[in-house]
Amino acid sequence: MSDHGLPADAPQQNPQATRRTPPPPSADGPPTPWLPPTTDPIHLGVLLPTGTAQWAKDDDPRDLITLGRTAERLGFTSLFVNDSLITPRIEALTMLAALAVTTETATLGTGALLPFLRRPVQTAQALASIDLLSDGRLTLAVGAGFPGRFGRPFYDLSEVPWPRRFARLDETVRLWRALWQGADSFHGEFHHFTDLPPALRPTHPTGPPIWLAGATPAALARTGRLYDGWLPYPPDPADYTTGLHDIHQAATAAGRTPEAITPALFITVRIDDAPRTARAALDDYARATYGMPLPELEKIQAVAAGTSEQVAQRLSQYVTAGARHLVTRPAALNLPAHREQLERVAALIPDLPNPSPPRTRVRPGQ
Repeated sequence: MSDHGLPADAPQQNPQATRRTPPPPSADGPPTPWLPPTTDPIHLGVLLPTGTAQWAKDDDPRDLITLGRTAERLGFTSLFVNDSLITPRIEALTMLAALAVTTETATLGTGALLPFLRRPVQTAQALASIDLLSDGRLTLAVGAGFPGRFGRPFYDLSEVPWPRRFARLDETVRLWRALWQGADSFHGEFHHFTDLPPALRPTHPTGPPIWLAGATPAALARTGRLYDGWLPYPPDPADYTTGLHDIHQAATAAGRTPEAITPALFITVRIDDAPRTARAALDDYARATYGMPLPELEKIQAVAAGTSEQVAQRLSQYVTAGARHLVTRPAALNLPAHREQLERVAALIPDLPNPSPPRTRVRPGQ
């Protein structure tokens, strides 16, 4: 996702947005690969197909709840949904509210929530409600929208100014956190409230974790300073590594612990018995969802298509790059096919690598 915080169904991203020079090698020996300082376990999540573009004519949207429960039973540790204004899809917070009381263990997430679409105080109340109904399982990835059809037109329809949208996003998140912690007033650049009544408190005092969906240098710096996680979709794992390194540097400079920031990834996947069949199905999905062929989509989004072994290898590349929470989007154009892909992706869970401690260099004589 870009610094604009695109929804997961928005294709635009500069494939070079996070490519920078990795940390230099040590002077006392051969180059040592930089590894993120975390040994957290791998989490595999799924984006549910809440948009009608991923449904067949006779699909029942209520089957999305069954699909979420199936994913949880198969071993997926998170269920994510997209957000939009008037795009034909089940509204994100409505979907999460339904999942909150029908699932038991999976994290419930947004990829990405667009706060400018909603009144901030009302949204804080809705999010705290979902968090309580799910017993503290809510995680929010947020974004500010994109200059194209996924962004600026929504600002106009929401009657929210387009300028300073990133600052507005950050301030809205601060307002939510203040409300959840019992603030009785708030004064920022965009939001001014005095005599705030008591708000609903979420499960944890600081509220649910909030990730940023962004991949430009500015977004990386903001993630390190302000957010609890990172959810991009770079097509090159090397860009993920350098982006995560920059986030850790920004976190350290802000006096934060880099390990407190969840390194997540959004990736579209398709598994079939033959690589050609998988790529053809993903091409159909790209054309139906974005109006572009697969060769164009894979230049700007992380994708994995092929046999189970090939997709597992592709996911492992991002794990090696530092990702610890993989949010997969199965490329299917009806709900029965989506369930089949869920089963194929879930079968990869045992094949994902276990993170090892980061390498450290011991100087001669130590």
